[in-house]
Amino acid sequence: MISLIMKKLSDEAGHPEQAPEQAEAAKPTAIGDWVLLKNNQFIAFNKPPGLAVQADKTGDKSLLQLAEIYCKSKLYLVHRLDRPATGVVVFAKTKTAIGSLHDQFRERTVQKTYLAVVKDLPPETEGTLRHFLQKNEKTNRSGIADKGDLSELKYRLLGSSDNYHLLEVDLITGRHHQIRAQLAAIGCPIKGDVKYGSRRSNRDRSIHLHAWKISFRHPVSGERTELTAALPDDPVWAAFKSLDALQGVDNQKDN
Repeated sequence: MISLIMKKLSDEAGHPEQAPEQAEAAKPTAIGDWVLLKNNQFIAFNKPPGLAVQADKTGDKSLLQLAEIYCKSKLYLVHRLDRPATGVVVFAKTKTAIGSLHDQFRERTVQKTYLAVVKDLPPETEGTLRHFLQKNEKTNRSGIADKGDLSELKYRLLGSSDNYHLLEVDLITGRHHQIRAQLAAIGCPIKGDVKYGSRRSNRDRSIHLHAWKISFRHPVSGERTELTAALPDDPVWAAFKSLDALQGVDNQKDN
């Protein structure tokens, strides 16, 4: 799928690019279909699985690079989302926007809500998790430790299918692989996340972690902006779409 996107963007830009090798990304096949919201200050996408937000050592094209081709301008990285995960990613278009959004993240006024599918029920239907996390640079994995970065999140059980359970997760801090590591620490690794204890991987090497909502102040107007990303199109996510909490979840196309 990524190769089709690169061909489309390369043809539009007038300089063919070599298609990167990476995990198959989810539909759709045109980056414009991923756009949740765009204006003069920022652009937001619903990222498919298998696509890195920024360039890494693999050399594969990143969402940031594709977005800059799409926008025909430089963009600024606001936050990150793990490559195998899906959901909302925001890029700033101006220095005013990046300054405001970075301040909001630092002040923890940005609200980020995720959905995670797990095989095993957590010990409680809702709760707050607090752990110290340390990142291992060699393995690119964060582990629970006696000291390190204090990491905190809130979760609640939204519902269950025949085989899996859906958790809503609100991040209080934003650490490397925080949700993945903390859910694994209570015996609930995310479906497909073999790095953190899932019994088996997903066929496309994705994990069932979705950046569902993000809320922040508009960098210029100051009005609260909330973005919601539709769930990926697969049978596991589909099993939960009838839940009351997930009703009305559609990609936003406002310009």
